[in-house]
Amino acid sequence: MHFKRAALASAIAAFPLLSLADDTRLPTVTVSASPEEVGASSAVAPEAVRRQSAATRDTASLLRALPGISINAAGGVSGLPSIRGLADDRLRIKVDGMDLISSCPNHMNPALSYIDPSALGSLRVYRGISPVSVGGDSIGGSIVADSPTPLFAQPGQDALMTGEVGATYRSNGDAFSAHLAATYATESFSASYRDATANANNHKAARDFKTFTATGRTGHSLDLDAVGSTAYKTRNQSLSLAHRSANHLIEGSVGVQSVPYQLYPNQRMDMLDNDATRINLRYMGQLDWGTLEARLYHEKVDHTMNFGADKQLVYGTAVNGMPMHSAGETTGASLKATLELDPMSLLRVGGEFQAYRLDDWWPPSGTGMMGPGTFININDGQRDRLAAFAEWEARLDPQWMSLLGVRFERVSMDAGEVSGYAATNMMGTNQLRDSSAFNAQDRDKTDHNWDFTALAKYTVDAQMDIEFGLARKVRSPNVYERYTWSTWTMAAVMNNTVGDGNGYFGDVNLEPEKATTVSATFDWHGADRVWEFKATPFYTRVSDYIDAIQWNASANTAAASNAADTFTVLRYANQSARLFGLELSGHMPLATNSWGRWGVEGQLSYTRSKNLDTGDALYNTMPLNATATLIHAIGGWDNRAELVMVSGKDDLSGARNEIATAGYGLVNLRGSYAWKQVRLDVGVENLFDKYHQLPTGGTYTGQGTTMGINSIPWGIAVPGVGRSLYAGVTVKF
Repeated sequence: MHFKRAALASAIAAFPLLSLADDTRLPTVTVSASPEEVGASSAVAPEAVRRQSAATRDTASLLRALPGISINAAGGVSGLPSIRGLADDRLRIKVDGMDLISSCPNHMNPALSYIDPSALGSLRVYRGISPVSVGGDSIGGSIVADSPTPLFAQPGQDALMTGEVGATYRSNGDAFSAHLAATYATESFSASYRDATANANNHKAARDFKTFTATGRTGHSLDLDAVGSTAYKTRNQSLSLAHRSANHLIEGSVGVQSVPYQLYPNQRMDMLDNDATRINLRYMGQLDWGTLEARLYHEKVDHTMNFGADKQLVYGTAVNGMPMHSAGETTGASLKATLELDPMSLLRVGGEFQAYRLDDWWPPSGTGMMGPGTFININDGQRDRLAAFAEWEARLDPQWMSLLGVRFERVSMDAGEVSGYAATNMMGTNQLRDSSAFNAQDRDKTDHNWDFTALAKYTVDAQMDIEFGLARKVRSPNVYERYTWSTWTMAAVMNNTVGDGNGYFGDVNLEPEKATTVSATFDWHGADRVWEFKATPFYTRVSDYIDAIQWNASANTAAASNAADTFTVLRYANQSARLFGLELSGHMPLATNSWGRWGVEGQLSYTRSKNLDTGDALYNTMPLNATATLIHAIGGWDNRAELVMVSGKDDLSGARNEIATAGYGLVNLRGSYAWKQVRLDVGVENLFDKYHQLPTGGTYTGQGTTMGINSIPWGIAVPGVGRSLYAGVTVKF
């Protein structure tokens, strides 16, 4: 079966990338931004979403189409986006208007993993300086992912039914996905159902990258080029209902996710179950004075981790591996009004509330050290946010636009008392010492955070705009940063959100991160933006940046010096940081001839980071990288040849013993053909099967005896995927 699938993908990918026809339209460019907005976001164009969806099921990876964004590798459908070196909870990520929180000590269920690429209506990014109306409690920017807007029949039209079905296949990893969508609508009522499923086996690197095959399980080994713990199986479903009347719209949706397994090559544990249910209600009204939008949502997550098929399950007398459970609930509400002060200015005011609850516990497994009781990692963790904002946007004259905003957030956090597996101080674990110290602390913390944004846009002439701004953003620690407590290596390595193989524990007294960012965008373009070139320099200074320091568990104090070339235990700590860089992007037509229409587009991103206390780089900062794409269009064909270039990474985080990676270049070929109701996508990624290590992929911990902190080899970076052929088809009805 695998051979047949691969042969089918190879045959489809062998379609000629050049085909003759009469229509020579150049396809939509990847990046779009409204020229009429201040602080306009960049959007991944719908065409780019459709094109990339055949090659990935990870919604976060679609963001690579935009400059300044990289992906910190995790599970196959759970990448963590990074904007200018700031990732994960440092970003405000909204899915259908909901602020979703990762309920996992390894952040295996991030917000974007809850929406399949086939379910996207729009995907937008506010890099660095984001308007206060988009969200707070973040310092790196905002990402907004939305499902398609409700579809209604036209006045006088009969009820309509629309939908689509699609499937994709990738040869490397034997990955298959399928989706369907259906909508029934009248003039005032709309109902939509979406279902998407995906599964994959372990994928392979371009060559052997390790010297061992053992997984710790009798009779189960991995090839030397197999990237262990990269398999996954996932399903997302949603049902949406909407009603409109005159200038009012009411929507309600229910979303359900089931992940039987998603394995992780850079974590010591794997996700072996993730069940999530979301309810989302929204009202949008166009009133005499402006617009009013209200939202209420609730999410419940049940999350289970243990050792997947490529990691040792039985330790001593253990019969259950090491089960770990997380249960999270998020309830949120928001209200936003946009008032039309006059034809040239708007005022946006609003408020938000979010209540988050988390329990994280590890039942006994049967091994002597993991029992006889239950390890309480987080007990009744609480994180409540109450926010209010005001934002004024105005066109001061034909050349100047401005946006000023202020936002206040009250973040209240607390957690209950904890305990280890045993009520005694088991040898070498310090469970009783650490839990007693944690329980004796005042864990009730409240932060009062202020955000400010000032943006201006100046239109020099018909071919040039300049946008510049200044922002102060604040983020409070998350629950795991404040309330994890154990210095015991086995427990600490199970708390790791960055994939570096180290162990982490928190600090109740962490201060919120405070970032000041200044940036400017110089935008040169032609009429109707047939050609475009943008340059964006930026600078960010962060006080109380939450980094980490190596810890001496025996003395229960910071280590006197960093242990090198090894896995270790670290404690979250406030330090100071600086990030600066440059983003370039553009596109232009080249020629039109009998072979079709030709164009190029490209982007370059450079970010330099530094921990000002240690002098080291910040962990997982993407090195200099660029993408150049040759575009060809003729008839229904849209063809692309991509060159992806990444420089070597040698500016590293010393405390985390980050691994250096070499530079590389990859070639990808993509082609699509669209009929009226059918679309075919084919391509080859990593055409020349180039071996490469992912600069932000973390440390390989994907196989073997992962429970002991140094029971697996240190120093192997997670490799990228070797050559992979893919094909996808979508049929609309």
